[in-house]
Amino acid sequence: MSLIVAGRFTTFPAAEAVAEKLYERGFVEEDVNLVFVNPRGQHAHARHAMGIAAPREPVHTSQHVSRNVAAGAVAGAVLGVAIFAGMAASLPSVVIAAGVGAWLGAWIGAIESRQQAAEHHELVLHETRNSGVLLTVHVTPESQAVAADVLRESHAADIERASGRWQGGHWADFDPTRSPEPYDQARQPQG
Repeated sequence: MSLIVAGRFTTFPAAEAVAEKLYERGFVEEDVNLVFVNPRGQHAHARHAMGIAAPREPVHTSQHVSRNVAAGAVAGAVLGVAIFAGMAASLPSVVIAAGVGAWLGAWIGAIESRQQAAEHHELVLHETRNSGVLLTVHVTPESQAVAADVLRESHAADIERASGRWQGGHWADFDPTRSPEPYDQARQPQG
């Protein structure tokens, strides 16, 4: 595991200017990376090549609810027709079965959408990381204080310290939904 220090900025130019200060203090490009952190609830599990999290459609949009209701209605209608047509029922019975099946399917689709929205809301409530441009720095135990000082002097918000996998010039196992560990709380007294 690698030691990482990070700080949040509101814009890419501000973060890039601080990256330049880190280079002046002896850090190399392979040890400094910028990652855009989406607002809470919009984190994707897959990220783009530049480390920018791809936005994921929230599960509670009206389009999503309509899609679940429509899919449920179609599935219910088809199931109703299949059951009654297989029993050689009269045409009015098959039509009624299709209607009842569509109604039940739509109802189940609406319930599923409500459950997904509740799960999404619950996840968002527990996320504590703020959105913005996260400047991440791969550090050693000896250089972590220097990186933190540069971030602090540059007015970075939410300076944090983490252990993670630094690979190919970026924090490979970064999880935007995991709560950050503030750097000052992680510091160990030096004696």
